[in-house]
Amino acid sequence: MSKLKGKVAVVTGGSRDIGRAVSIKLASEGAKVVVNYFDNVNDANETVSQIKNAGGEAIAAYADVTKKSDIDALVAQTTAAFGKQVDILVNVAGGLFARKTIEEMDEDFYDLLMNVNFKSVFLVTQAFKPYLVSGSSIVNFASQAARDGGGPGAAMYAASKGAVMTYTRSLAKEFGPQGIRVNALNPGMIATKFHDDFTKDQVRANVAAGTPLRREGKAQEVADVVAYLVSDEASFLTGNNIDINGGLAFS
Repeated sequence: MSKLKGKVAVVTGGSRDIGRAVSIKLASEGAKVVVNYFDNVNDANETVSQIKNAGGEAIAAYADVTKKSDIDALVAQTTAAFGKQVDILVNVAGGLFARKTIEEMDEDFYDLLMNVNFKSVFLVTQAFKPYLVSGSSIVNFASQAARDGGGPGAAMYAASKGAVMTYTRSLAKEFGPQGIRVNALNPGMIATKFHDDFTKDQVRANVAAGTPLRREGKAQEVADVVAYLVSDEASFLTGNNIDINGGLAFS
């Protein structure tokens, strides 16, 4: 299939886990993909290699997506490689960093989570907006935590992702008259390094057992939904925050 043939896609946090799966999936559907990375060029190069080995087109592009100067450089790399039109923007970049109660949080931790999870979406979208055209699509990444407040020590993470959900709805209204669609995904327990780092094995087992499908999700399953949302098959979908959690929580 090549339902995205000729389109240009930018994936922030596109080098590993869900971001890697999204990058590879979009490329498999014909998109030219900019794989943004921050802290591991080897992961980014591996993602690009997998895309190229399968016959796709991709470049790796460094940027700290909390910094406007880095994002401007990302835009410049994108347009130099693939031209001045961007059809797909996927804001995957984000993080939890640590689980902290309100007593343990300080202002620096607040700034870190809000910047990485929400400010990045604002800055990246703002920077790429001049290159989006009618028919373009944005997919933001929120979280199930934004629906239910998150697990222990994840209050600020949940709040930052809640901001992404609300901002998605606002942008859908703002960009809709220009033919640009904006949706978000709220992943639940997906088997990634995120949960390897921040969720205890027993908690993961308990969550999976309490999910109607009785398992964790896969990064590829999330990527498949992204590919649908940015395709013409979803041309009348905008302003949605779509849960992908095996039925654990409903919107």
